[in-house]
Amino acid sequence: MSQPADTWILAAQCPSRLGTVDVVTRFLREQRGYITDLSSFDDRLGERFFIRAEFRPEDPGLDGDSFRQAFAQRAAEFEMSFELTPPGTRLPVVIMVSKADHCLNDLLYRYRIGQLPIDIRAVVSNHPDLEPLAAWHDLPYYHFPITPATKAEQEAKVWQVVQETGAELVILARYMQVLSSDMCEKLSGRAINIHHSLLPGFKGAKPYHQAYEKGVKLVGATAHYINDDLDEGPIITQGVEPVSHVDYPEDLVAKGRDIECLTLARAVGYHVERRVFLHARRTVVFDR
Repeated sequence: MSQPADTWILAAQCPSRLGTVDVVTRFLREQRGYITDLSSFDDRLGERFFIRAEFRPEDPGLDGDSFRQAFAQRAAEFEMSFELTPPGTRLPVVIMVSKADHCLNDLLYRYRIGQLPIDIRAVVSNHPDLEPLAAWHDLPYYHFPITPATKAEQEAKVWQVVQETGAELVILARYMQVLSSDMCEKLSGRAINIHHSLLPGFKGAKPYHQAYEKGVKLVGATAHYINDDLDEGPIITQGVEPVSHVDYPEDLVAKGRDIECLTLARAVGYHVERRVFLHARRTVVFDR
């Protein structure tokens, strides 16, 4: 479901206490904001409240800065942090890749047709292979080779691209390098990774071939925020596809590629539409 062209998004979280829904909905009514979609969740174990509202101003010319200042006064009583996203916002992103092109190609297609509200500022890779694909879309492509000896230097170049482009989100679209602890800290909460997720989990080379040998019945993918624990960051969304004995390794690879693309695109969409709230090592996700 795409966001209407005239719709704003207010996303907030705070400690659990009486009146948390009211402070949001009452303020929007006073501001003559018609709520078109509302989601909320109270975590009784973590004692934290989350709310997301899409609203349409009844009066033209809503001033975002004035809205933020006025709502901040109300939100302070509840220790509430919030984000206000205007209509038509396109989040600036940098995409990181290695040699596999399926996730990058899928993101570029969704970007080109306007399905994902993102502004791709650059593509960064440790290999030169996908530069023609980026060039076809008129996107800057940075090839930064990496070895164990040059890892710190390479990541410094990547970080420079992120800063210079103003990217607010980094998408690891099958980037096959482990980021350092320092890089993970810099990108905390604003870098999404995709990886295969199989039952049981297979690590190392050719995971789908390992899965075939074990006769798995499901292949899948997990999109998550990166952190310093390899492939164990807060999960945004997961996808799964049934398989059977009739599927050969190449069939599993093909189905795996498809589910990786879909799962990553869904996670990016959730993030840019402010549907994801980080909550300790977990996430709260208001899906469509």
